[in-house]
Amino acid sequence: MNDLKGKPLNLKKEIAYADGAVVSKTLLKKATGNITLFSFDKGQGLSEHTSPFDAVVQVVEGEGAFIIAGELQTVKEGEMIIMPANIPHDVQAADQPFKMLLTMIRSES
Repeated sequence: MNDLKGKPLNLKKEIAYADGAVVSKTLLKKATGNITLFSFDKGQGLSEHTSPFDAVVQVVEGEGAFIIAGELQTVKEGEMIIMPANIPHDVQAADQPFKMLLTMIRSES
């Protein structure tokens, strides 16, 4: 991870797709939060879960399906969504592969 600091990153090229899989790459990990890059092959996803902290997701390629508290939100390349703390959510690459950058800041407020 340290080799990434102080250098420009092309997020689309920083992570590859893998057939039938979700791939993740941690770009920064601190006690106060993480920045993680994900790639989702078509039809792949993360099952419903909750997090004790808000999470910001930026879609860097394609589009993803985000179900937050049972409501579907489609987020396209160049868009972002904030997934609220303690609310069930899942993430799916329904119609196409996509890549996203997840930023989680560990804070009570």
